[in-house]
Amino acid sequence: MSDSLSWSIPANEYRRERWRNQFGWTREIVRMRRQPGGADRPAEGEDWDWRLSIAEIERDAPFSAFPGIDRELVLLSGNGLRLRFNDGEAHELLPPHDKLRFPGEREVLGELLDGPTHDFNLMWRRDRVRAELWHRPLVGPMVIFAEPRHSWAVHLLAGQARFTDDSGLPPLHAGDTAILAAGSERLRHVLEGGGEVLLVRVAAVE
Repeated sequence: MSDSLSWSIPANEYRRERWRNQFGWTREIVRMRRQPGGADRPAEGEDWDWRLSIAEIERDAPFSAFPGIDRELVLLSGNGLRLRFNDGEAHELLPPHDKLRFPGEREVLGELLDGPTHDFNLMWRRDRVRAELWHRPLVGPMVIFAEPRHSWAVHLLAGQARFTDDSGLPPLHAGDTAILAAGSERLRHVLEGGGEVLLVRVAAVE
């Protein structure tokens, strides 16, 4: 029997919670923990190795500090966000989907350019896992191979999609996310539809 784990998370099931520093709100999609010799599994509390969420930024505010964690931020909606770091560097995330990767220890202020934004937030513990993120169009079928003990997340930015493999996963609507976690065997999924996706791949540090 396969020890892989794949499931989908509708956008209306994301858990809304305060930022660690209490200056904003986020909608948590999932937090995951590496399993020795097996597929990643959902985690509880702070005992996670990687995490996906959507930050709701309604005013200029400092970001929470996350020592030992790397993060990548993608603008989902809104007119833009400026990340002003305490070392003087500034970087603007502009529509449609600019992104930036940076260490969680860096002190940074989020400044709205013209109204509120929603921002996709990928975080991972750099001493345990490595993560990659891509923004891709979805036109027709997309085949996703998860190598043993690798995980993928598929976040549907726009459009509609469905899995045409034998996984039994439900269709994805804009804003939904699917988690594809391979165990000891390679995992294959076929996603078909039209729109745009964010693809995240997570693997153990070698």
